[in-house]
Amino acid sequence: MRSPLCRSIAALALLGFSAAALAGPRIEIEGGRSYSDGYWTTTGFVEAVFNEHRIGDTRFSWAPDVSLGYIDGRSVTRYGNQVSDNLWLAAGGARFRMGGGGDWYHHLFWTAQVAAQTGRTLALSSAGEFVNSVGWQGGHWTFQVRHLSNAGLDGANRGETMASVGVAFDL
Repeated sequence: MRSPLCRSIAALALLGFSAAALAGPRIEIEGGRSYSDGYWTTTGFVEAVFNEHRIGDTRFSWAPDVSLGYIDGRSVTRYGNQVSDNLWLAAGGARFRMGGGGDWYHHLFWTAQVAAQTGRTLALSSAGEFVNSVGWQGGHWTFQVRHLSNAGLDGANRGETMASVGVAFDL
């Protein structure tokens, strides 16, 4: 009985994602460097930002935001030549902006997401993480500073802080 239920949930999720995809998401392909505990590594993300929605009568808006990311492992020699895992993560949440399309500051954003990730490192030690980003999005460019951490909810977790630059296009 569990298997048909799982298939039904997966089918509904795919249908919902397909409907959202038809709305014309903005796709951002981002690359950058991450820093944690004295060591740098390479990162890459693909992010989809969907249609913006006003929050009541305010000047604030939000848009659904999903991303798939990769953080390259690193050799942490300070701790006995321990090699950290390569990480894959999937995240979902919302991108918040202020103002209208004609306002210069409308290009600035804050993104809040919840993520699940595949590996364990000194920086990211749990399967669940929170992702916060601040950045700028222009016509075909994006820049952001992103931080991942479990907020101390599941043991020690130093977090990853990264800066990335991306190219963007609308579907």
